[in-house]
Amino acid sequence: MFSNWMKFSLSTARLGYEVQTVMALRMLKLARGGKAAETEARRMVAEKGVAFAEAAATLATGGSMNKVVRRVRSRVSKNKRRLSRLRP
Repeated sequence: MFSNWMKFSLSTARLGYEVQTVMALRMLKLARGGKAAETEARRMVAEKGVAFAEAAATLATGGSMNKVVRRVRSRVSKNKRRLSRLRP
């Protein structure tokens, strides 16, 4: 049981770090302004609702918090890759 708790704690700590990275990348993009910033702002708001609904549905159907954290980390990782790509 202790091992499971430690794995979950480590996973949520990693999620916190990864979220901070994505937030910094998004702030840089928003600071540049323009059409790309507007698109990113809309995407950011839309993602929150989808993520909440998905997490609630997972928990309501008997899913675990581990599953929710894994899914959120997956989405955060995709955002990080997308925002880290070099663009002119």
